[in-house]
Amino acid sequence: LIDAEGHEEVVLQRTYNDEKIRVTFSIADLNNLENDADSMQEEDPAMQDEDSAEFMEGQSGGANTKGAINQGRTSGGNIKVAPEDSIAPADRPELADEDPNQEPSFPARVNIVVEKKNKGALAIEAVAQDGEMVIDNVYYFQNAALADAKTAEKDWERRGLYTGPPFGNLDEDLQVLMERYLDERDINAHMALFIPDYIDFKEQREYLRWLSNVKAFVES
Repeated sequence: LIDAEGHEEVVLQRTYNDEKIRVTFSIADLNNLENDADSMQEEDPAMQDEDSAEFMEGQSGGANTKGAINQGRTSGGNIKVAPEDSIAPADRPELADEDPNQEPSFPARVNIVVEKKNKGALAIEAVAQDGEMVIDNVYYFQNAALADAKTAEKDWERRGLYTGPPFGNLDEDLQVLMERYLDERDINAHMALFIPDYIDFKEQREYLRWLSNVKAFVES
C-alpha cells in the first residue's frame, strides 16, 4: 500500500508470478461526488421528480439487476442475468460478513496496470461499488511505459494508438474471462468493498491534516 500524506492518489502494488500489478484510486472521486450532489440540490425540484420517474420507468430488472452471477454482458455493457442465477448480494459468499443495512458505497474509479517484462502491459479501467468490480475498458500497450502515462509527452504518444475496442463490444465469453483474470489476481469483490472504505478513511485524514495546516498558518 502506497499512501503519501498530502496526495489524493493511493496505490496498491504487488507481484503475481512474472507480473507487476498496480492498482490506483483517488479520494478525488469522493469530492467530485459531493460536488455533483450539491449541483443536483440546486436544480428545479420538479425536474428532479420528472427525471426520477423516467429513470424508474426505464428500469426493467434483468440486465440491470445488481448482485447476480455474470452470464456475460450485452453490447451496451450491461450484465445479462439468467432468472435462475439471480443471487441477492447478502447471499454471496464473499459478502457474507457485510451488514445488510449498510449504506450503498459510492462509485470509485480504479485504474489497473498489469505489466510483464519486455511483453508490454494491460491497462484496465474499472469502477468499484457495492462489492462489484465492473470493467469499463481494457487496453494493451506494447510499450509498458504508456500504460500509466504520467507526463504530457507519454499521454500524447498513446493517443494515436489502437489499444482495443470498448469492453462492452467484446464477445461475452471474453468479457467473463477478463473478469476471471482479475479475480485470480485478487482484484475482486473484496477489493471492491475495500477501496470506497479506504477512500473515505483517507479523505477524513487528509481533511484533518489540512485543517491543522491552515490553523498553524493563520496563527503563525
